[in-house]
Amino acid sequence: MTPNQPGQMPKLPIPGVKYLVAIGSGKGGVGKTTVSVNLAVGLASLGYKAGLMDADVYGPNVPLMMGINRTPMALGERIQPIEQFGVKLMSMGFLNPGDKPLVWRGPMLHSVIQQFLRGVDWGELDYLVIDLPPGTGDVQLSLIQTAPITGAIVVTTPSDVSLEDARKAIFMFHQVKVPILGMVENMSFLMCPHFDGGAFPGRTATRSASPHRRR
Repeated sequence: MTPNQPGQMPKLPIPGVKYLVAIGSGKGGVGKTTVSVNLAVGLASLGYKAGLMDADVYGPNVPLMMGINRTPMALGERIQPIEQFGVKLMSMGFLNPGDKPLVWRGPMLHSVIQQFLRGVDWGELDYLVIDLPPGTGDVQLSLIQTAPITGAIVVTTPSDVSLEDARKAIFMFHQVKVPILGMVENMSFLMCPHFDGGAFPGRTATRSASPHRRR
């Protein structure tokens, strides 16, 4: 966990949570939530205590991908997370189910992110995986400025459009002193049954990320 910069608000730890891992992307539709869900479930299957916080307030897909959708209960002033596959979950999709959109501005986004971080009874966790919305907007800044993020994983696809936006996400994390733990290239190739080889055979994300690696 990095020390606070002069003039910054203190980044208070989340009680009971050892490591906070942010999963981000520059563009939507690259499989970021899929990576978040599989990472959290994989950690739980390895014996770690894992949680998954869906910070994509406008497009919360964690309930659908985890196969569960019920309203969380409150115990006193603390929200009790939903548990599935050994992972503790919190998502706006549990609180606002269905197709009803949320029309919120920055201050309300900041409030719900803080509620999810500190108002949920996460208990003792080794890892809290945070599924960020795409882009570099209010939710990302609210989270990074107030919580001690251990590191970030950036998700992309091999397309030049996705890679260009992924680089922006990488630069954002560098600017706010959040270490990049890795870059995931989703949908990197297609195995066609009719011929050998596949589309997008090169490791484009590896080439894209190489200038930003820390030595």
